[in-house]
Amino acid sequence: MNETVKKDAMAAPDDVDAKRKKAQRSRNVAIGFCLAAFVIILYVATWAKLGANVMVRPL
Repeated sequence: MNETVKKDAMAAPDDVDAKRKKAQRSRNVAIGFCLAAFVIILYVATWAKLGANVMVRPL
C-alpha cells in the first residue's frame, strides 16, 4: 500500500502540470479570439466612419 501512495504522489505533479497547460492554452485561444474580433470591429468601424467616398477627393 505504501508503494501505491508513492506512485500516486509522483504522478500528481504531471497531472497538475497537464491541467495547467490545458487551462493556459484555453485562455490563450480565448484571448486570441477576442483580439481578432477587436481588430475586425475596429476595421469595420473605421471603414464605416470614413465612408465609401474616402478615395474620391480633389487633388
